[in-house]
Amino acid sequence: MGGDHAPKSVLDGARLASERHPDVRFLLFGDEARLAPLLEGRPKLAAVAEIRHAPAQVSADEKPRQALRRGRNTSMRLAIDAVAAGEANGIVSGGNTGALMAISKVVLRTLPGIDRPAIASVFPALDGQSVVLDLGANIECDANNLVQFAVMGAAFARTVLGKSRPTVGLLNVGEEELKGNDTVRLAAQMLRDVELPLEFRGFIEGDDLFKGTTDVMVTDGFTGNVALKAAEGSAKLYSQHLRGAFEQSLLSRLGYLLARSSLNAMRERVDPRTHNGGVFLGLNGISVKSHGGADETGFAAAIGVAADMARDRLTDRIIEDYRRFGGPREASEQSAASGT
Repeated sequence: MGGDHAPKSVLDGARLASERHPDVRFLLFGDEARLAPLLEGRPKLAAVAEIRHAPAQVSADEKPRQALRRGRNTSMRLAIDAVAAGEANGIVSGGNTGALMAISKVVLRTLPGIDRPAIASVFPALDGQSVVLDLGANIECDANNLVQFAVMGAAFARTVLGKSRPTVGLLNVGEEELKGNDTVRLAAQMLRDVELPLEFRGFIEGDDLFKGTTDVMVTDGFTGNVALKAAEGSAKLYSQHLRGAFEQSLLSRLGYLLARSSLNAMRERVDPRTHNGGVFLGLNGISVKSHGGADETGFAAAIGVAADMARDRLTDRIIEDYRRFGGPREASEQSAASGT
C-alpha cells in the first residue's frame, strides 16, 4: 500500500518480477477490497500471490514513533512480522522510509555485533556498478560503525555485483592519509590493520562515486544522503539541458534522430529505475526500500534485489564475515595497543 502509485504500481512490479524470477512467490499485505480486483486482472501474478488483509496502513508523513505505537495492523508491520516469523524471505516496500527502518529494526533486530543498520544501494559507474552506504539511516557515525558498514557492504557487493573480493573505499575530503576527521582516519586504520574478506583501497573523494574507483564506497548517512540527492538532481538537470539542446533547431532535432539509438542505450544504463532498491543491511532479515515514486520497472528491480539477497543468503554471509573479522571494537583495541 506504500508509494505514490500504490497499489497498482506494486502489483504491476510484482507481475514483472514474477516473469524475471519464476521461483518467487508473493504475500501481498494491504486492503483486500482494493487488492483483489486488481489481482484478478493479473492472472499470472494471481497464480503465485496470496493476499493478506491489513486494515490499516502507514501514511507517508507519519513519524516512525507514531507508526510503532499505532498498532500491529498496518500492512507494513504485518509484512515485517511475516519475515520475522519465517513466512517470507524478505519485505519490499515503497512506503514511509523512517517507519520501515524503525519497524524493521524493532521486529527483525540487528545482527550479532552490528550496532546500526545502514541503507545500501547500487550506483551506476563508468565501468559497471558500485555499492554505496550509508544513504541516510545514520546521521552520525563513529569509526566502529563505518567499519561495520564496510564489512556489510562487501558482503552485499559479492551478492549483487558478483565480486569475489570487493574493493572498499572510505569517502573523504581527500585521498591523503592525513585528510579528514578523526573518525574516518581511525576507521581507515582499523580496515588496514585487520584481515578482512575485502580489499581496502583507502580514501576516495566525491568525484569517485561514479568512476567505479572501488566496488564499495562507505560514508556516514548524512554525507551519503546528500550525495544521493545531489546525484538525482544532477541527473535531472543534465536530462533537461540535453532535451532542450536537441529542441533548439531543426538541425539539432535531426542530430537527435541520428543519435537516438546511442542516447537510448545511455539512458537505459543510467536509468535510476533499474537501480531501485535501498537495502537495510545489518538486520536479521531482508528489508528493501523502493523509491516511493517508482513505476513497475523500478519496483520490479527492488523485488529482484530482495530475491537475490535471499538466494545468496546475504544475512548469513554478513554474520560469517563479521565472525572472521572479530568485530570493530576488537580491531580498535588492537590499533590502540599498537600505538595507533
